[in-house]
Amino acid sequence: MRSLAREIDIPPTWLALHLGAAWVVSFVSPAVFADVGRVVGQGLVVLGALLMGAAVVQMSLARTTVIPRRSPSALVTSGLFSLSRNPIYLGDGLILTGAILWLDAVLALPLLFSFVWLIQTRFIRDEETRLTEAFGPEFDLWAAHTRRWVGRK
Repeated sequence: MRSLAREIDIPPTWLALHLGAAWVVSFVSPAVFADVGRVVGQGLVVLGALLMGAAVVQMSLARTTVIPRRSPSALVTSGLFSLSRNPIYLGDGLILTGAILWLDAVLALPLLFSFVWLIQTRFIRDEETRLTEAFGPEFDLWAAHTRRWVGRK
């Protein structure tokens, strides 16, 4: 039986904690972004949610898991995954960035670095090891051409 701590140690939990921290910091942060931050922030939140949704659909169509720490049944390398090896996590990052701008919480910007570091160390490295074990050279070729967060090499 899995422990509750392991069950809730998933990226959405960490995103929610970072969003909550950004909200708290917004009460003491000087106003910098104003209306521009609100508009751009809302756009980034929507873009992040759409990116995540599209990536989940693409993985579902490939009949592979979107849940971290589960074994993948397929390697998805086309569509969004040709531009980012982690479009769902990229979407999370866009949501957090958008929320910080929307909340006008300039002092919360370090949370972005905290979130990226946490996701890479707790989830992405493990997932990449699992993908290497499952798909070997096919994963290596994709990783050689597609950046972890965004862009082609």
